[in-house]
Amino acid sequence: MPGYCHTQEVAKVRVVVSLKPALLDSAGRTVAVALQQLGFEELHGARIGKVIELDVEPYSEARVQEMCERLLANPVIEDYRIEAPR
Repeated sequence: MPGYCHTQEVAKVRVVVSLKPALLDSAGRTVAVALQQLGFEELHGARIGKVIELDVEPYSEARVQEMCERLLANPVIEDYRIEAPR
């Protein structure tokens, strides 16, 4: 961004969103059945989720959590996990 002075390094944050375990994951079931039909008998299930990568400066776990609760995940049906920068 022109004219923007970086005072800290931009943090790379990963948010992993998945359906709550009690909910039926029809996409995951479809993938599991297809893989089993392709000969992967060792597979006993699959769950489909999403990964969102964020570049934030400055990093604040509370702010990223707010992003998750307000937009990135539906707290009624989804869980999320924040993978903070190291």
